[in-house]
Amino acid sequence: MALKLDIHKNDEVRVMAGRDKGKTGRVLEVEPSTRRLYVEHVNMIKRHTRPNPNKQIRGGILEKEGPIHISNVALICGECGPTRVQHRQKAEGGKVRVCVKCGKVLEQ
Repeated sequence: MALKLDIHKNDEVRVMAGRDKGKTGRVLEVEPSTRRLYVEHVNMIKRHTRPNPNKQIRGGILEKEGPIHISNVALICGECGPTRVQHRQKAEGGKVRVCVKCGKVLEQ
């Protein structure tokens, strides 16, 4: 069973806890089963990679984004900043995400 999360790919989020507290970035990838996500330029880790000419990989020490637990980030509303998310029914059916502070509908 796949879990439903309030934060989706390409959402703008702010890190609320951890060594990168206060940074903002775009969500690159979401893993619902582990409740973790990858945020652009946040929680950077170093990966030692061996060169492989067959796959056009140069090798060396590469930096890439590491996973962050979803409880450590907050979705950013365009008007009021970091906020929590509510779910409301649309008139024509389906659900939308709504900012708790200002009530604005957050784009899907």
